[in-house]
Amino acid sequence: MKLLEYPRIGERCYERRLANGMSVLVVPKRGFARKYAFVAVDFGAIDTAFRVNGKSVRMPDGVAHYLEHKMFDLPEGNADGMFAALGASPNAFTSYAMTAYHFSCTEHFAENLRLLLRMVTTPYFTPESVEKERGIITQEIRMYEDSAEQRVTEDLFAALFKEHPIRVSIAGTAESIGQITAQTLHDCFRAFYQPSNMVLCVTGDVDAQEVMAIAEEVTPKETADLPERDYGAAEEMQPVKARTLRRMEISMPTFALGFKCEPVGKGMEAMRREIIGDIAAEILVGESSPLYQRLYESGLIDGGFSVGYESVKDACLVSANGDSDDPEAVLNAILLEGERIAREGFEPDLFRRLKKSALGRRMRDLDSFESICYRICAYRFDGADYFSFPESYASVAPEDVQRFLTQTICPARAALSVVRPKK
Repeated sequence: MKLLEYPRIGERCYERRLANGMSVLVVPKRGFARKYAFVAVDFGAIDTAFRVNGKSVRMPDGVAHYLEHKMFDLPEGNADGMFAALGASPNAFTSYAMTAYHFSCTEHFAENLRLLLRMVTTPYFTPESVEKERGIITQEIRMYEDSAEQRVTEDLFAALFKEHPIRVSIAGTAESIGQITAQTLHDCFRAFYQPSNMVLCVTGDVDAQEVMAIAEEVTPKETADLPERDYGAAEEMQPVKARTLRRMEISMPTFALGFKCEPVGKGMEAMRREIIGDIAAEILVGESSPLYQRLYESGLIDGGFSVGYESVKDACLVSANGDSDDPEAVLNAILLEGERIAREGFEPDLFRRLKKSALGRRMRDLDSFESICYRICAYRFDGADYFSFPESYASVAPEDVQRFLTQTICPARAALSVVRPKK
């Protein structure tokens, strides 16, 4: 077990890689009654095409999300009730790049941790239970399909990307999940739910040595080779479509616009690019930017407008979304502001303030057990040490942001997705 210390942020982290390849990290928070454990699997909605044992495999869309639902089944019953009996609050989620299972509790921590680790390493899928879950997930998919905010974002991804699987919904479709069987789930479990493809992160007033011992005791002793993932051919920077339009039962048009970015590698460079992208988006049209004020005062956007940088394994973009009677005007204003910044640059003081504010938000997030564990695991899968973020912020200069905006905010990389009222 190794102790890592981060004096710039006042954090410490115990780290160990078990013999089976699982990474275990413990962030001590002395004096807190609450304890939090988070197991992340490097397997998300985009991991549907891969090679295993020399064979190409294509799984149905939505399989990672379906598997997340079924992992709570154990031979002796559903894990939800077992956690509740131990005073814990469990939950799970599937994102484009990750599946995660977690719980919080104030007592019976060791028993809850054993249950969590046993649950994520025990495949128990019967044809009957898999079929029963299909109806539940289909209802969930229908709910997403009725959400204008969900559809406008998914339409944007499909407009921007030609082959990358981010263009497909995380939950899949009613048709795609109809192809999922108990055998499908077993195959995905064997391929990706290997200890070497998982990270356990725990925070709270816990004994790091005990956490390591429990993980070593409960998880499998061996691990298998991991599949080679396939996200399709390298993407061109020009979107597939410049515009998409959908009509739904809503009262006001909603939109999502995006600018395609070059993919970046792994490690600390990926973290640095994320910081550059976030600051660039804020300078362009964040709440403190001159353009945001003009758009807001003219009524083109409202307080629900948001902008940011996103990156999911070779799919990178700057995106903005909100409600507006004239989404085209919003996009045109952003393009004009991008041109202006390319010619004239931006105020150095605005850069300093936004960089300081972004770093401050990251520091405040250290008070959230959920944020700490999620970010540690996500950055670990990308080969980066999350607690080194202050060094990454310090390395970002105005010219990095200027270069990013000049390269990215242009008509050739833009797509606009709109959902309008039916009437």
